[in-house]
Amino acid sequence: MSVLRQIPRSPEGLIGLFVLIIVGAAAIAAPFLFPKDPLSIVGAPLIAPFTTPALPLGTDILGRDVLAGLFHGARVSLAVGISAAAAALVIGTVMGTLAGFAGGLIDEALMRVTDAFQIVPRFLLALAFVSTIGASIPVVILAIALGAWADPVRLTRAQVLSIRERDYVASARAIGMHPMEIAFRQILPNALAPVIALAAIIVAGAILTEAALSFLGLGDPNVVTWGSMISEGRNVLRSSPFLSIIPGIGLLVTVLGVYLLGEGINKALAAEGKRP
Repeated sequence: MSVLRQIPRSPEGLIGLFVLIIVGAAAIAAPFLFPKDPLSIVGAPLIAPFTTPALPLGTDILGRDVLAGLFHGARVSLAVGISAAAAALVIGTVMGTLAGFAGGLIDEALMRVTDAFQIVPRFLLALAFVSTIGASIPVVILAIALGAWADPVRLTRAQVLSIRERDYVASARAIGMHPMEIAFRQILPNALAPVIALAAIIVAGAILTEAALSFLGLGDPNVVTWGSMISEGRNVLRSSPFLSIIPGIGLLVTVLGVYLLGEGINKALAAEGKRP
């Protein structure tokens, strides 16, 4: 709890938290403010922003509400980013803990699998996976998680290797505690701090990867995403640049907010580590 209180005390953490609260509020409010399908046509095509009170940000090339798409796109971006990061962190921390605590052949086998996934660029792995399986939000989340779990594995393993020989671990062994209980109840909680700081980078990367996949037409066609909005806007970039600029700003602000919050978490963890 003391770490959470430290986050808003840094300028980066405060700004990042403020930005993500706004984006999160927009995502939560989207179905209430815009209950209709954001893919439905609500007016004439290419209405410019701030010209019609009912459509503050105008319409796209098909006559769909840009503001509704922006709000609903926030839901997709945050859902994909958080879900993919959570899946990557769960896989990474479990495998990293097993590798670091068990050692020997188990460590060697798990790290070679990790190396195999790290060799392939994350975006190419996600691109190949979605192209093969098919485009949907669960598939995109899984594809991004498959490319993101390797870093948490290495970081968790390094932390576990530095912790497993400490006195309280030896005491747990001496009283006959089960090895898995030692690994996941005694060691893992003390190894999580740097892994949690890494989560912000994974979330930001997942948001950008989802946007890139949608931009290439490999996102879920049944939902509005910022990447698909940017992609559709490029066809009329000269005459109606706002169609790409507005979702692009939303994407930029969200990723920047995640990175700033991550910096705030890093500073909070560093301050907590310096306490006697």
